[in-house]
Amino acid sequence: MKRILVTGGAGFIGSHLCERLLNEGNEVICLDNFFTGSKQKVLKLLNNPFFEMVRHDVTMPYYIEVDEIYNLACPASPVHYQHNPIKTIKTSVMGAINVLGIAKRTRAKILQASTSEVYGDPHIHPQEESYWGNVNPIGDRSCYDEGKRCAESLFVNYNHQNNVKVKIIRIFNTYGTRMELNDGRVVSNFIVQALKGENITIYGDGRQTRSFQYVDDLIEGMVRMMGTGDDFIGPVNLGNPDEFSMLELATRVIELTGSRSEVTYLPLPKDDPARRKPDISLAKEKLGGWMPKIKLEDGLKKTIEYFDKVLSGKGEAG
Repeated sequence: MKRILVTGGAGFIGSHLCERLLNEGNEVICLDNFFTGSKQKVLKLLNNPFFEMVRHDVTMPYYIEVDEIYNLACPASPVHYQHNPIKTIKTSVMGAINVLGIAKRTRAKILQASTSEVYGDPHIHPQEESYWGNVNPIGDRSCYDEGKRCAESLFVNYNHQNNVKVKIIRIFNTYGTRMELNDGRVVSNFIVQALKGENITIYGDGRQTRSFQYVDDLIEGMVRMMGTGDDFIGPVNLGNPDEFSMLELATRVIELTGSRSEVTYLPLPKDDPARRKPDISLAKEKLGGWMPKIKLEDGLKKTIEYFDKVLSGKGEAG
């Protein structure tokens, strides 16, 4: 049994990770300030004697003895991370310093949940880990993009200077159950609008693309990355290489929900990437042949069913 700290553990991805780690027989400490996470997402875990919920903000020091740390703490959708951009930067940078301090003191292995946003609006396609990115350091999205880029630098230098055992993953667009109704990400937006019979809002002309991975595939990749040897720190892309335009996604959602929603168009937000697709060759090589298994249609069906229950009052957003 390992003692594992998951920061941001009451969030969409964090709650799935906590559940997976408990199911594998570990003791899990879930740390969250509930800015975008919620107790509802981990409610069913509270009766497990090996699960502990701690309300705490990672920008403040925290002291604990653990074997492993997954650092997921940071709002991940533009709606949330632009709400308080200074807080977002602090969460990425000061949060990284604080959890790296725990790892240094306890000699714990630590994984940083970075993001495909470090590539910005990429000039190469698909994106591989060696690409340095095209990021506007003073743009509307910079609080998140540059915060995550700085966190990666901190992790690498704690490894080089202090021999901290670090792992870095770059997460591409992920969706699934336990997303919030007001999450602000494209999959949840489209599904909720379709189920409500509202028009589906596409920003720009709908030709910009993303690659969508179901949350279960991501969790598998994260656990495999943590299990790699100390000589491999990453970064490594975790995403689905199947690429879809926003218009294609909207069409799929309308078909699967049986909605009468129509598509409407609004101006594209500033610095919104035109294309996003991961090169996952490194993940396949280093993570035991890892690759996403859940097709978009199957994942959308599960997510639609979840949101349908939430909207009908027959389920909880958790």
